[in-house]
Amino acid sequence: MERKREIWVDWMRVAACFMVMLVHCTEPFYLGGEGSLILTRSDAFWASFFDSFVRACVPLFVVASSYLQFPVHYSTGEFFKRRAKRILIPFAIWSVVYALAWGEPVQNFKDLLLNFNYAAGHLWFVYMIVGLYLIMPLLSPWAEKVGRKELLVYIFLCFLTTFIPYVREFASGGDVPVIYGPSGIPNPAKYPLWGEASWNTFGLFYYLSGFLGYMLLGLYLRKFVAELGWGRTLAVALPSWIAGFALCFGGFLKRVFASCGGVFPIEGPTGMAAQWETPWFNDSAGVFLMTLGWILLLRKINSDGGFYKKILLPISKASYGMYLCHLLILSYISAFFRGLWGIGDAGVMGIWTTPVQIVLSTLCTFICTAAASILLQRIPKIGKYIIG
Repeated sequence: MERKREIWVDWMRVAACFMVMLVHCTEPFYLGGEGSLILTRSDAFWASFFDSFVRACVPLFVVASSYLQFPVHYSTGEFFKRRAKRILIPFAIWSVVYALAWGEPVQNFKDLLLNFNYAAGHLWFVYMIVGLYLIMPLLSPWAEKVGRKELLVYIFLCFLTTFIPYVREFASGGDVPVIYGPSGIPNPAKYPLWGEASWNTFGLFYYLSGFLGYMLLGLYLRKFVAELGWGRTLAVALPSWIAGFALCFGGFLKRVFASCGGVFPIEGPTGMAAQWETPWFNDSAGVFLMTLGWILLLRKINSDGGFYKKILLPISKASYGMYLCHLLILSYISAFFRGLWGIGDAGVMGIWTTPVQIVLSTLCTFICTAAASILLQRIPKIGKYIIG
């Protein structure tokens, strides 16, 4: 017997999928060529605005998975069997596609033994979500019994860890450069805090940080949060979202202007953009607050009419496959609009060239990816393995 669908979760999945594409359509306006590149002051504003607006996209996917899967209500073996079919097989297929499509195939396949193909950087998500699935059965007995106040304490502790990036920055006396890769101590990207040292990366909050907080948030929503009226929803959602957006939007622009002194264009290595993105990290306070705001607002959507049944539900069912394959389509659409209308303030619409390109690229990518994924999913016998 199929479980009754959670309509608002379908809406949230589709919204999160659109947000992911908006993030990736914004990236070319602060990442250019082999490094970081922002052409104009207005491009810096638009990049920060759009990317900050939707930075909760990945946490929304995590909350959706937690809400539907946690605690686990069947055997661990059955849980992993279902997740492998839904998550790992499509991931393996699209990893092969990206390895063949972009870069040097032989080297790409060698790299796949250790990590995802960096040309398809969005595939990091799969490793993270599988990591959460690995601990869900372990925590499920506790999740079944945990009380409201106890769970809130743990969520609050997880929320406190989202301020660690700001504490590191303050303690280090300024902006801390970000280096992708192993984050152990010693590492110039990380100021050691609360038990961290050159011989120990597992500090006080290590096990309570990262995406665990969003997993617990999904559990809390399922167990303890009844549907709220619009008054209470807006009273919590809007201040949370606005505060989170301010941290992300202002934090990015602050770092950009500190790098260039207000003089554009600004260009540098990829690590420069990584440093600008610090306020956008999924384990930062701004993103956590916006995630809470988005969830409360999206939870009010329970429309299950014709649009939901004929359009939104098929997109929701194909959303994982859309996430996996969308960069193959997005890269061509984004390049097409940039070539058609020009870039920066020199584009055909002046300062409006960039936001129009970002929005239209996202819409076209979303529509094309949704159509392709739904069609692939409907291929008899093999469609579910391609899209999930």
